[in-house]
Amino acid sequence: MESQAVAFRVNKDDLANAVAWVARSLPSKPTQPVLRAMLITADDEGLELAGFDYEVSTKARISAEVSQPGRIAVAGKLIAEISSTLSAKPVDFVVDGSKVLLTCGSARFELPTIPLDDYPQLPSLPATTGEIDPRLFSEAVTQVATAAGRDDTLPMLTGVHMEIHGEKMLLAATDRFRMAVRHLEWRPASPDVEAKLLIPAKTLLDNARSLDSGILDSLDIAVGTGDQIGREGLFGVHADARQTTTRMLDADFPNFQPLLPKTHTSLASVEITPLQTAIRRVALMTERNAQIRMEFSHGQVVLSAGGTDAGHAEETLPCAFAGEPLLIAFNPGYLKDGLSVIHTDRVVFGFTQPSRPAILIPEPAELPEANENGEFPTPETDFTYLLMPVRLPG
Repeated sequence: MESQAVAFRVNKDDLANAVAWVARSLPSKPTQPVLRAMLITADDEGLELAGFDYEVSTKARISAEVSQPGRIAVAGKLIAEISSTLSAKPVDFVVDGSKVLLTCGSARFELPTIPLDDYPQLPSLPATTGEIDPRLFSEAVTQVATAAGRDDTLPMLTGVHMEIHGEKMLLAATDRFRMAVRHLEWRPASPDVEAKLLIPAKTLLDNARSLDSGILDSLDIAVGTGDQIGREGLFGVHADARQTTTRMLDADFPNFQPLLPKTHTSLASVEITPLQTAIRRVALMTERNAQIRMEFSHGQVVLSAGGTDAGHAEETLPCAFAGEPLLIAFNPGYLKDGLSVIHTDRVVFGFTQPSRPAILIPEPAELPEANENGEFPTPETDFTYLLMPVRLPG
């Protein structure tokens, strides 16, 4: 039962940061009014702020001077908005019956409490499975999530597939038109851990961005241990005084490994920044969902879009190229998405045929030589963006 007489004082910045983080995952249009609540528990250790909408739960703990312990619930997004506008002075909360009195300096707010009779029980964080560098995790998730689907009628494509084999982790996502795959290393609690998980991409991306504060040394990933890994259906992340759980997707991710080409008839290396700028210019002549054509030959790539009737745009860029020249077309939005998550100065394209998927990878230290068949093996890389071409007319 929540107390009817809760009172505490808290630092304004601590409060504002914590409630903003918890409120982020609260639903804007909850299916049940009680789900807009943020639970505030005041105890001997300070405050615990929590939210839950049956899919995502968040908890944050901050220090506070608690004069009367207990538990209350208030509208989460409203308390976040109020906290962000307060002056840099201590914030006092006092419960008076069904009202919460919040004072900070000369500002005074009176907020209704939300009854907790129908509030769902918050899930517990599963056992810690291992830890990872938060900056590495944030980078990898951002790279992969860009390719995840957004069509809820195909739930298996709206998630990020995570495979764990001991110290090796693989993340993958696809919407059928492009696919992103990232390999990375982490520190598992058990050296022989094995898991295959499917986590909603949007929530995972929110987690990765919000928990990568730049000051954290490690991030705990919690999906259980031993034969209990994934059994609870929850993907948990814990960092410092914050934790969040997400209900995983109950679906099978497509078998993607056979789609990744092992050899290429040609390779091209292009500087990313000028290429992105050229794509933006040339794409002005494309109609909605149209294509941008790229004609690769030795020493250059010619980008073009549009036709003679509707106008035409063309731009030539220098390009290191080896293999058979080709003309290929891509959706310009998907192409820009891929280039934006490759963090080297140059991108390497690998091609087989104009009608077959191409790969985009960060430029390796050196490009491979052609084998006896005149084909180029795929360079060693920790990130691959596979992109389906658009059919050329005629």
